[in-house]
Amino acid sequence: MTKIFARFLKDESGATAIEYGLIAALISVALITGASTLGGALNDRFTSLGATVTTPVPAAD
Repeated sequence: MTKIFARFLKDESGATAIEYGLIAALISVALITGASTLGGALNDRFTSLGATVTTPVPAAD
């Protein structure tokens, strides 16, 4: 029983999988944050462009 417990304590494959999972989670959070920030900036830009395009140009005399 002691050998099984000692082997269980030395096994780090689960810890490695958890570390990779945490890294993947952090990368996905960073990507989502960046995409939402970029999306907001693009939305503002397109709103501004849409207002500019729909504004009538004064007629030349």
